[in-house]
Amino acid sequence: MRLLIVLLMSSVWALTEAQHYYQGLMDYLENRMLAIEDRMELWNDQFHRYRAELQEFKKLTVDIMDGLGKGHSSLRLDLEGATGRVNRVESEMDYLETHTSPRACANQADMVLELGAWSEEESVGDEEDEDEWGEVHSSVSDCEDIVSSIRSVKILKRVGSPKGLWIRDARSSKVYVFNGTAEDTLYQFSSVLDFSSSLGVNHSRQIRLPSVWRGPGSAVYNSYLYYIQQEADSEIQVVKYDLRSGMVTDSAILPVDSSAPVYSLNPETTADLAADDEGLWLLYAIGEDEPNIHLAKMDPATLDIEEMWDTRCPRENAEVAFIACGTVYVVYNTRLASRSRIECVFDVNNVMLSEEAPLLYFPRRYGAHASLKYNPDEKQLYGWDDGYQILYRLTMKRKLLV
Repeated sequence: MRLLIVLLMSSVWALTEAQHYYQGLMDYLENRMLAIEDRMELWNDQFHRYRAELQEFKKLTVDIMDGLGKGHSSLRLDLEGATGRVNRVESEMDYLETHTSPRACANQADMVLELGAWSEEESVGDEEDEDEWGEVHSSVSDCEDIVSSIRSVKILKRVGSPKGLWIRDARSSKVYVFNGTAEDTLYQFSSVLDFSSSLGVNHSRQIRLPSVWRGPGSAVYNSYLYYIQQEADSEIQVVKYDLRSGMVTDSAILPVDSSAPVYSLNPETTADLAADDEGLWLLYAIGEDEPNIHLAKMDPATLDIEEMWDTRCPRENAEVAFIACGTVYVVYNTRLASRSRIECVFDVNNVMLSEEAPLLYFPRRYGAHASLKYNPDEKQLYGWDDGYQILYRLTMKRKLLV
């Protein structure tokens, strides 16, 4: 009996302990649930607050974007209006410059030095000498055209350095690019279209030359490259390079002072080669003290200098020059680049009248020309202006006296 009572008492005590344990566990779980509910309520409040702030921010952003869109439209309209006004001003400037500006000075070829046959004293003599001189003089060029105006302008693309040269061989469709002012690499494209659609000079056929060309004064004539070479303070040479065989075929030392640039605004151009309907020409300066640009007619086969002239076109403020039909057109500008214009014309045949000299201003673009090369087949100028490659299509007319 006593044992039974002890067992009952032990059972009651165990049940009481278990009840207290489970009651404590339930209280703990209930407290945790209440804490979780409090946190959920806090998170819910924060969510609603953040959502309201986000909606307010979204509305503010939409308003700002609407304002920016209206401002952009207004700015675009203002820019279009400004562009239209600038175009009108440029058109008016072109008109005024064409109709009121003084014509370019047309110099006569009254001094010719033919190496081995003529001297400076023999070129000025009595009337009999003048008759003989007239015979030689008239045979320099058979071309009868002069530049009348710029018919159209096309900005092809922008590639390479601010200064350089690009040109199309008049005897083929190939285009050659000289990037910079001194390099031993020439970039060849199959056509103007190929060049315009390319991604840059690196996407072309690269021709490694045996020496470095200096200045943007090279010329391409009948599948031959003629470029200026100068090492340190050595004499200036013109090198003839066969683009088909990849070999140098000839070279000649030029009568040029190595420190004297042809154009004061492009000091990198110590000599400027040009090819036109009549053959190969050289523009150069005799020395620093010589104020004028000199011209020489070269034999493209042997690089011999056939005749030489003093154009009496000043080097000061000269930007570039080009030769078309045996006539030199010198382009001038200012130190702070403005509108390029032709101010001096020299005709080797001495048949251009002063009133025929063109009133020619180039459209204002980016900076100043580093080079201008004439293509006689297309009657176009290939210009390099602050890294932009530009095509100028020219209008030609017959000379009054031929």
